[in-house]
Amino acid sequence: MNLEELKGIIVPIVVPVNEDETINEDSLRKVVDHIIDGGANGILAFGSNSEFYMFDEEEMKQVFSIINDEVKSRVPVFWGIGVIRTSKAIKLAKLAQTMGAFGVSVLQPMFLKPTEKELYLHYKSIAESVPDMPVLIYNNPRVGYGLSTELVSKLAHNVENIVGMKDSSGNLTYLSEVIRLTKDIEFKPFTGKDTLIFLGLCAGACGSVCSTANGLTKEVVEIYQLFKEGRYKEAREAQMKFNPARLIQDKASFPVATKDMCNILGMNVGDPIKPSLPSEQALLDEMELRMKKLRE
Repeated sequence: MNLEELKGIIVPIVVPVNEDETINEDSLRKVVDHIIDGGANGILAFGSNSEFYMFDEEEMKQVFSIINDEVKSRVPVFWGIGVIRTSKAIKLAKLAQTMGAFGVSVLQPMFLKPTEKELYLHYKSIAESVPDMPVLIYNNPRVGYGLSTELVSKLAHNVENIVGMKDSSGNLTYLSEVIRLTKDIEFKPFTGKDTLIFLGLCAGACGSVCSTANGLTKEVVEIYQLFKEGRYKEAREAQMKFNPARLIQDKASFPVATKDMCNILGMNVGDPIKPSLPSEQALLDEMELRMKKLRE
């Protein structure tokens, strides 16, 4: 399995919608091109900031078909899976493979609090249903619990096509332990916090999955590129300059800030899907101010 393309900045793409919450195909195609033109290394459909939990299977097929068609093999496209039932996750993994996804990213089951044995079987079953496809573990404590480093290591060492992970814990000790425990194999860890691109790379991560790269693509990619060129001081400074534009988004309800940001930048991605609503004007004004300062 060639993992050379598993690196850099991967963007959990927003899904633009019309006023009636149908998919805005023209806007989605423009977002795809904006991301690729900005230098991103990959696109993740149905990540948290894609509002994956809002779409049924037919809508997912429509969205992925548009993204994949517009990408035209320029970058790898991943399919995010965020369901509770193992058999449903397997169905989506097979659908992703059929529709031409490069790989899948699997979030731990929400609402439940599974045992290590249950989680191991869940991930193993999904991965083995698509044995020729790269599978990324998605660790996001937002669901109510995190995945232990021991579980991640066990999956990485025992399931051949579990080849990496996205870690959104924001815990650098956790990330460092994952990297230490998997250093003897080809395993690709990505940070899932846009404020930790530089520090994650210093720890040994191969890249980052960044929601802000939907709009601020060049600014996010610059941090990664400077680091890979060995310009570490400049990469650190780029990260420090970038962070205020990301941190202001924490004042918004999740995950509306990414669409807020894109709309401020003139990308016309529409409102978040209800019950989520756009942020209040005062917060939008602060977001706009910080993005302007970033680009000065």
